[in-house]
Amino acid sequence: MVLKFYKYQGTGNDFVVIDNREQIFPSDKNELVSFLCDRRFGIGADGLILLENDDATDFKMVYYNSDGNQSTMCGNGGRCIVAFANHLGIITKETSFVAVDGLHKAKIEDDVVSLQMQDVNDLKEKTNSLFLNTGSPHHVQLVDGVKDFDVRKEGERLRYGVYGKEGSNINFVERIADESFFVRTYERGVEDETLSCGTGVTAVALAMHHSGQANSNTVAITTPGGKLEVSFLKNEGKEGYNEIWLTGAAQLVFKGEINVKS
Repeated sequence: MVLKFYKYQGTGNDFVVIDNREQIFPSDKNELVSFLCDRRFGIGADGLILLENDDATDFKMVYYNSDGNQSTMCGNGGRCIVAFANHLGIITKETSFVAVDGLHKAKIEDDVVSLQMQDVNDLKEKTNSLFLNTGSPHHVQLVDGVKDFDVRKEGERLRYGVYGKEGSNINFVERIADESFFVRTYERGVEDETLSCGTGVTAVALAMHHSGQANSNTVAITTPGGKLEVSFLKNEGKEGYNEIWLTGAAQLVFKGEINVKS
């Protein structure tokens, strides 16, 4: 079969995106997903996203990691699918859609997408790190010299050694200015560093505020793939955060067709 696809990226986090409203994609074939995401034999991407119909919202987001398995929420992927829905004319400036972790709202202006993330009520303090779930599980750790840090080696060690088979995404962080941080992320499912991770950036902003490294309700994050902003409100009288918004550019790179086995 010939499959039509779109390639999107959000701060270097790239995705194969497919309009699956007519259920054309054989979503039970994990091997097909990993093939499409392969950078040598397929299209190449950190993950694959299906846009599907939903009775209660504008659309449904179904996300796969590049290893072929369906995964937890992807923040940059969520921003990219909003841009894709806008490109298709499904939405204009505002939307609501459903993903694996529930309902999301979003706004789009040109190529800048603001995505509302789920509330976070539990931040676990660990030795030299914090752990929280922003739609996907994240370990957040401050390091010196993050640009020269061996993210793949240390990320893999923590992903498996500390968090077991299910694993966690691992974020290494360095403060670069007031309310501004540089982040590098090892992503499970990709099993390597990605240029950016939306749920990871969100986790870092909340962790830095929780630990007193940031004082503002808006935190600027620089990743190897570009800049993002996270805004939030602190829960009154209890731990955690609400009204969490992840903002940054999401862009169509190219579109095409690829021959795949049906």
